[in-house]
Amino acid sequence: MDKLNIIVHDRWQAIKAMLPRFHHLTGLWTSYHLSRLLKRNFIWGLPVAMSIEPTTYCNLRCPQCPSGLRSFTRPTGSISLETYINFLEKIKSHVAFLTLYFQGEPFLNPHFIQMVKEARDRNMYVMTSTNGHFLSEATAREVVLSGLNRIIFSIDGITQETYEKYRVGGDLSKALQNLKLLSTVRESLGRKNPIIVFQFIVFKHNEHELGKAREIAYQHGADIFVIKSAQIYDENKEPYLPENTRYSRYVKQPDGTFQLKGKLLNKCWRLWHNPVVTWDGRWLPCCFDKDGKYVMGNLLEQEPEEIWNSPKYKQFREVVLTDRRQIDICRNCSEGLRVTFFD
Repeated sequence: MDKLNIIVHDRWQAIKAMLPRFHHLTGLWTSYHLSRLLKRNFIWGLPVAMSIEPTTYCNLRCPQCPSGLRSFTRPTGSISLETYINFLEKIKSHVAFLTLYFQGEPFLNPHFIQMVKEARDRNMYVMTSTNGHFLSEATAREVVLSGLNRIIFSIDGITQETYEKYRVGGDLSKALQNLKLLSTVRESLGRKNPIIVFQFIVFKHNEHELGKAREIAYQHGADIFVIKSAQIYDENKEPYLPENTRYSRYVKQPDGTFQLKGKLLNKCWRLWHNPVVTWDGRWLPCCFDKDGKYVMGNLLEQEPEEIWNSPKYKQFREVVLTDRRQIDICRNCSEGLRVTFFD
């Protein structure tokens, strides 16, 4: 099927999800810019995008990922279907874009396909990200028929030796086989969804494979090839960072330390439109709070309006507007940086 046709269809699905909630988007956008100007929290409307975490569990041991390192201090687990549907009912009037991913491998939640269907039934545009190890022909068919709009395959190497340096415990051939399988099943069913993204995180050990990775992505049925810079938590970032500084989020300082490129500006659009809800209902300000340090409320016990407009949230936003460097997760945040490169 024509890739352009698939991408146009994808954009139209996003627009259809947004139109009934457009008043929330315009209110949020307006209040965000007013807040930046006055250095005070104004929030008009409810979030139009949200990530809900299907599970914290993962089959891989990626060394810069809390799931891979098994290093969470917050509780780990998987969301139940009953809890998830409860969340959807609370957010369906305002959330247009739902990411069924935060930490962990989403396909390890046995209800994942039904979770997609439930959100699509409520006219949400649904995305996910996977390491690609858990698709069979039957599962691929279910994914396509579920209405899932977009799926990212995270594949960071084109040889097993390179791939497993970061995707520890992973099988490259299986990930590529399942990418191709999903594309083939989608075509056999005559569907235009989901749009399939091949995402390549660039490290020092794999940057030499970038050119070939692009070829392999399209050979295996990807619609889009994305190059992404790595977020590094280790103090010693040098072993991970590519030689081509274009693909690095960090720059080396005279004292040998590394800092994010550019200036940490006192602004963050994410805080005005795109929170995260963990598997157990914890409402977090953004996807950089991986360990749930800044809990704004709990969707199991509260309504979205109560959390979104709470004094605690107001104070958090105003700190970001006046001195964002005070917040540790912000000091390693890519807001305002170019971290994704479409090829």
